[in-house]
Amino acid sequence: MKKDRLGVSRRSDRPPATRGVRLASTALLALTILVADPCRAAENLKLAPGLSFVDDSSSAFPIEADHLGDADVGQGRGSIVFFGAAHCWNTNREAERLVALYPRFRDRVRFTVVDVNRPSEAQRPLLEKYYRGSIPTLVVFTADGKVLYSEAGETASQRGDTRALERLLAGAAAHNEPERHD
Repeated sequence: MKKDRLGVSRRSDRPPATRGVRLASTALLALTILVADPCRAAENLKLAPGLSFVDDSSSAFPIEADHLGDADVGQGRGSIVFFGAAHCWNTNREAERLVALYPRFRDRVRFTVVDVNRPSEAQRPLLEKYYRGSIPTLVVFTADGKVLYSEAGETASQRGDTRALERLLAGAAAHNEPERHD
């Protein structure tokens, strides 16, 4: 082994260009991982199959999505955090409203979905700070992380009524920071 100019032992059988290419490849991979999922929130929300909206018989968590364990709020974009659990028809009904509005707000609001019985490590701080023991619970944040709304229970008394939830999501989106075009 030879020591380089910094005194670090290096294998001498590799040309310096090979080491540089390897270092550049590693740096590019790390950057790709960091930038690949900039929103750090649930995406492609859909309802789990076979949910009941009239009793507590559904054993599945009501929302399926990509990146379901993510938990970022604020950071330049309004956010909504949905706390729920399986075996709760009220959670299922509110999940139905959230999923119905997701296509209209997915580009303006971050969606974080927390199964209170199985939170990810990233979601535990949100659970500890904002969840008070009742499901469903919604917490709506401004782009800078201030709470606009934090309540347990459904946002409407009729199944399919999304008006109140739509106003909450619009409020979160209205507080977004303007995009920078440098």
